[in-house]
Amino acid sequence: MGNKYAFLEKQYIGRDYIRICIRLVMAAFCFAAYVYERDRDNTQDLFLIVGFGIIGISIILLFLIQYKTVINNKSIVIDGLWTAKKVKIDLNSIVKVRKDTYSNYLFNNPVYNLHRKGSIRFYSSGKDAIVLTDRDGLEYYIGTQRPNEMYLVIQEEMRA
Repeated sequence: MGNKYAFLEKQYIGRDYIRICIRLVMAAFCFAAYVYERDRDNTQDLFLIVGFGIIGISIILLFLIQYKTVINNKSIVIDGLWTAKKVKIDLNSIVKVRKDTYSNYLFNNPVYNLHRKGSIRFYSSGKDAIVLTDRDGLEYYIGTQRPNEMYLVIQEEMRA
């Protein structure tokens, strides 16, 4: 039997568009250096191998889950990559929920359970986040690709 969740979202490490572009530019540089160095030195094969290696790693990263967000039974469970601890947020202790942008910066590093300045952050890609504030004033920034749906599900779970 499969479990039915109110909300389920998987965030992948390799699906951030800016990081994909950076890896493709590096691979293109390696291929251009391979073509340029073809008649000069014996190191040209190294550029070809590194270029294909970058593309191969990029393909693998597209399918590598950084964290999974599940909302069910008045709680949010965020399960991370391999050895990361599972984080469970009880919605009974949440006093405020809002949609917000994760950061105003163009480049944001993926983070899981980052404690910073009175907040705990979970982010993989995109620009949107749901911000939960608990009774103690601690804020949870949860990055999401579907902020409207997640916001509505959290509101519904808190009312139930």
